[in-house]
Amino acid sequence: MLRLRAARVFTGTSMLQPGEVVIDGSRVVAVGPVSADSPPSERREPAFPTSTARDVVDLGDVTLAPGLVDVHNHGGGGVAFSEDPLLAAATHRAAGTTTVVASLVTQSLEELDRQVRALAPLVDSGELAGIHLEGPWLAEAYKGAHPADKLRDPVASEVAGLLDAGAGAVRMVTIAVEKPGALESVRLMASRGVVAALGHSDCTFDQAREAIEAGVTGATHLFNAMPGLHHREPGPVLALLEDDRVWCELIVDGVHLRPELAAWVMSVSDRVVLVTDAMAAAGCSDGDYVLGDLPVEVRSGVARIAGKDTIAGSTLLLSRGVQVAIEAGVAPEVALRAATFNAAQYLSLPWVGELAPGASADVVVFGSDWGVEKVLHRGEWL
Repeated sequence: MLRLRAARVFTGTSMLQPGEVVIDGSRVVAVGPVSADSPPSERREPAFPTSTARDVVDLGDVTLAPGLVDVHNHGGGGVAFSEDPLLAAATHRAAGTTTVVASLVTQSLEELDRQVRALAPLVDSGELAGIHLEGPWLAEAYKGAHPADKLRDPVASEVAGLLDAGAGAVRMVTIAVEKPGALESVRLMASRGVVAALGHSDCTFDQAREAIEAGVTGATHLFNAMPGLHHREPGPVLALLEDDRVWCELIVDGVHLRPELAAWVMSVSDRVVLVTDAMAAAGCSDGDYVLGDLPVEVRSGVARIAGKDTIAGSTLLLSRGVQVAIEAGVAPEVALRAATFNAAQYLSLPWVGELAPGASADVVVFGSDWGVEKVLHRGEWL
């Protein structure tokens, strides 16, 4: 049994000051405030010991939070999830993201089928929390870093085929809801418990509302790869933000969005989910990489299609996204919730995103500057 104490413990929904988390093996068994009459703890800084029967560890002036949950992530450590999923997942895990969904970019249906089947066993084993298909059913006008020649209109039977290939592993699909056949496909996804996320779309405000009624419950990187908010043509942004059935992803890296805009959105909506949209260069240095079929140049930490200004995912680690949000004025508990509890609720991921009895023993130790000091994954310090 391991009892961790800290000046602050964020449970996923509330901040305890001070608080403690009790862990038995790979599970949390208790979480609560530390009272004045609690037995004294044994301070063990800076070591992070492996638990023993009577470990009581006071980590001091830090914040403990649930392991971060990233539901939109293409890779890291120099590789895409379609290439080396274990390395990509380990790269993000070391920086505090203990739960990750593998996102796949637009490819042919045959190639996506192959990639989904290859990743599905890792979802079954728990290495990955699911698979996200970002394409190929996207709008050419807002394709971003997706190959135009592989984009297609959604056909329900083809959508069903890729969902079947994953045997339950596909948890989310991004779709341009204005395309022919899109609403039928959205209804199919909803009927199977798969999140339909509006994104890479050229839809209008009214089309977005119709899609939400059909079953859309997510917004893929709100503001990015969709029409902007205009006073006479509000487009999808307003429809997505105002509906409490929709979770809105934000990439808070200071590149995709002005941090001030992200902070404003997080002040008016409690259904924000922080994501990275990370590509292979996350956790790596500048250089030349590939996203799907497209060459990508990373310069000063910003990924763009080679020779163009088009952003090609990010090099973001989710813990840095939390840090950027807090630096922009977002309350720590709001930023942390968007990267933990909200993300898990978005995709209905059980036992993660919170510190509560029965939850996975995934804990991130944040220092005073909101940098990650240490990560506990399933009861073991990394």
